[in-house]
Amino acid sequence: MGGPSLDDLGARLGISLRTPEAIRQAFVHSSYFNENQDRVAGHNERLEFLGDAVIGLVVSRLLYERYPDEDEGLLTARRAALVNRDSLASLALRLGLDRYVLLGRGEAENGGATRPSLLAGTFEAVVGAVYLAEGVRTVRTWLRRLFADELRGGEEDRAPKSAKSRLQEWSQRVHHQKPRYELTGTRGPAHDQTFTVSVQLDGRDVATGTGTSRQRAEEQAAAAALEEIHAGAGEHAS
Repeated sequence: MGGPSLDDLGARLGISLRTPEAIRQAFVHSSYFNENQDRVAGHNERLEFLGDAVIGLVVSRLLYERYPDEDEGLLTARRAALVNRDSLASLALRLGLDRYVLLGRGEAENGGATRPSLLAGTFEAVVGAVYLAEGVRTVRTWLRRLFADELRGGEEDRAPKSAKSRLQEWSQRVHHQKPRYELTGTRGPAHDQTFTVSVQLDGRDVATGTGTSRQRAEEQAAAAALEEIHAGAGEHAS
């Protein structure tokens, strides 16, 4: 397979790679694969899927341990601040992953290697590949160190804005109106009820949330809506 040598990849990542070439497919964009199917075995989208799940699990546990007194809503907000398209793209650039990406001619000419969605996807794919090639212990130690550095280097130790606040800011900026929350159901006895709430953006149901109070359910619905928005932004930019 073509592309730059991966000999220094482990040093860039800060881990010891036993088999650097096993990570190569993480850098194969679908545009390159489509133009070079006789040269490569596949592209990196399945590795992106795997890496996304690994990152979510590792970062969730890191935050769970770091902030033992925070509720689910604040932990979700912190995770969204650490794990989103722009933050992962920034990590990819900091690690120099852009220099290894293999792109099709058209994608390269259109500046694909600088697009945040492509960079974020590459980082996720690398995580997936490291997980498969080097094992869960290696990838867990690496990611915990990497994201702990991100926490120390930024403002994430401050209490983040709630998901409802961030969703309202986004909705007012994009749709020029506030989100609308609707109570869609309750269950359980009066002293121990669970509430279900849906949130609408621009007149369209986007997500639902549940909680032991209506406020908690609205916060969970807002967090789910933000995840949908982040995922959609990545898809539309791909």
